[in-house]
Amino acid sequence: MAPSDAKSADYKAPGTAAEQATKARRQTEGGSSPIIPDTCNLGIVLRVLVPLNLLGALAAVVSSAGPLDAVNLFLSLAVLLEPVALGSLAALCVARKVVNGMAQQVQWGVAVGVPALLALAASVVVQRFAQPDLSAVELTWWVLTRTFVAGVVAWGFAEFFRLRARAYSPSFSEARLQALQARIRPHFLFNSLNAVLGLMRSDPRRAEATLENLADLFRVFMRDARELVPLDDEVVTCKEYLAIEQIRLGDRLKVVWQVDQMPGDALLPSLLLQPLIENAVHHGIEPSSETGVIEIVVTRPGERVRVEIVNPIAATPPVRPGNQMALSNVRERLMLLYDMEAELQTGIENGRFRLLLEFPYRKERRRRDVRRYFDPDR
Repeated sequence: MAPSDAKSADYKAPGTAAEQATKARRQTEGGSSPIIPDTCNLGIVLRVLVPLNLLGALAAVVSSAGPLDAVNLFLSLAVLLEPVALGSLAALCVARKVVNGMAQQVQWGVAVGVPALLALAASVVVQRFAQPDLSAVELTWWVLTRTFVAGVVAWGFAEFFRLRARAYSPSFSEARLQALQARIRPHFLFNSLNAVLGLMRSDPRRAEATLENLADLFRVFMRDARELVPLDDEVVTCKEYLAIEQIRLGDRLKVVWQVDQMPGDALLPSLLLQPLIENAVHHGIEPSSETGVIEIVVTRPGERVRVEIVNPIAATPPVRPGNQMALSNVRERLMLLYDMEAELQTGIENGRFRLLLEFPYRKERRRRDVRRYFDPDR
């Protein structure tokens, strides 16, 4: 069976692993954004708990006659508020991985239903101690009102994070625009083709390898910037880019990779590292006529991935103006995908420019049948 036939057969078989993988990847193929926010993320958790407690404190102050009454009222609210909030965050953290990619009605039902059900259960338990003398009608009203409020608040937070993600969505468009206009810029293409023409007679094998690298780069540049790829694939993309620049810059460009401790299965957004390395080449190597060394170190300290890129500082600015979108675009994408759990720092250390990138280590969950490897001798 031809590969295309096999692929179509996988898509038609209901309930197969291929269909489940397709559903899981629906977001990367341009589907609707997930409804349930990533409540496993510390930044999301803080953005939920802090406003909730502030609203509870405000309600206690408004409804009380004095400071002591306000404290007592807030504590009585916290007995119900904190377990429901923390339980909902933990439950949605697990549920999100299951329902992500399903119909939006299902996602909304889970996003609102889980907190409402937890509030219902907690209200029944708390009522026995806080309001033990209520009649059946009063008890029903007491429980249902708190359940309804929990559902409304859950809907409000889910809508807020959904709109927040939509507000950040231009960064994805800028990422693709950056890939198409800055990465696949005409001078880069022309310089690469000129380098290939210069190698056709003297080193045809190297010329062929350069064209293969260029073709691979174009495929990656055209990929949806929202797609998450394994770190080893991203490193291959960076090495293919550097191999092309090596032909143009020759001995002026020297790259030192330290990837012995690199977690190759860590997931990250496509084209996250390549623009950072391109900046190092553009600002640290191109303006100088001397040999420059770019050091790239990728490690895994605990449950985080750390990338360090160090390049020389040129005495004169580059002839071509730099791409001002690169760092800001990477920061926006990191904020959207990892919130407060990722950071990007830049500075000058020992006369060299140093960039430090850290983000959470999230392993690749699905098996990849095809891995990309960089062969410098191909």
